[in-house]
Amino acid sequence: MSSYSNRKTVRDVYWNIRTDFMKIAQLLHNPGAGDEEHSRKDLMALIESEGFTCRYASTKKDDWKELKSDVDFLVVAGGDGTVRKVAKRLLTRKLIEKPLPVALLPSGTANNIAGTLNIPTTDPRPVVQSWHTDRRKKFDVGLVEGLPKKQFFLEGIGYGVFPQLMKEMKDHPVNSSDSPEDKLRTALEILSNIVQTYEVQSCRIEVDGVDYSGEYLLVEVMNIRSIGPNLVLAPAADPGDGLFEVVLVSESQRDGLVTYVQNRLQGVEGDYWGTALKGKSIHMQWEDVEMHLDDQLIKSKKPRSLQMTLSEGLLSFLGAG
Repeated sequence: MSSYSNRKTVRDVYWNIRTDFMKIAQLLHNPGAGDEEHSRKDLMALIESEGFTCRYASTKKDDWKELKSDVDFLVVAGGDGTVRKVAKRLLTRKLIEKPLPVALLPSGTANNIAGTLNIPTTDPRPVVQSWHTDRRKKFDVGLVEGLPKKQFFLEGIGYGVFPQLMKEMKDHPVNSSDSPEDKLRTALEILSNIVQTYEVQSCRIEVDGVDYSGEYLLVEVMNIRSIGPNLVLAPAADPGDGLFEVVLVSESQRDGLVTYVQNRLQGVEGDYWGTALKGKSIHMQWEDVEMHLDDQLIKSKKPRSLQMTLSEGLLSFLGAG
């Protein structure tokens, strides 16, 4: 056999092996501002350069929800809001032939979900390369009863200073040209003022049947480590451990939260030292009417009594560290 034939045989075997391991990825992309076509080409080229077959859909168009049965995994290129949108679609699918893991290429402002999963937000190439190992992380989903319709959350639900921050951010529109760092800094500056002046509110809260009712600046039921402008309020949170982290900030802890936020403004990294409880079943009622559910601001006509329970491992993510 000639050397050419030998080389051809080795080449054919190599590509047969590559074909056996090639998987079909559905890229769900939030183009946001900028050149959508260019970003699309770059993302698809990167994914296909690693041997994956890549299909594209923009989450700005309705047809992205049509998930084909031969897709092996989803790739979400966007921020936390886009991840939630895709998760909602997965959780409401009536016919699922196989569970679809989700891979993240984070490109939002905060990327709190990716941060909790230790998925890098800078260089996407090693992230794509990690998908070959098919390493999956189970991800719990929080369920909420007591609102007009049953809701879910991936990040957290809460009352106090964070709903107030979301409300005030609407009066401070950011420019599309602002960098994520500029946007986060603006949010931290506004939050710093809120934390210093916000009046405590009464909250009835039980965590697994134990009463922790009191007056608080902030009450957060969290499924991940951080919320908002990358504030790590629950450093021990594991979205796959079957437990919520409940963060309570009282009047006596106000100065600690102010210091933490101001340190972040100065570029000082660290975790918040406040009270965090673990639990599976949370019941609470806040005396005010504004709350947040992930990145959504919700206002009710009257205070609501809410029940939060956790459904374990409904989602899975690829490449989590």
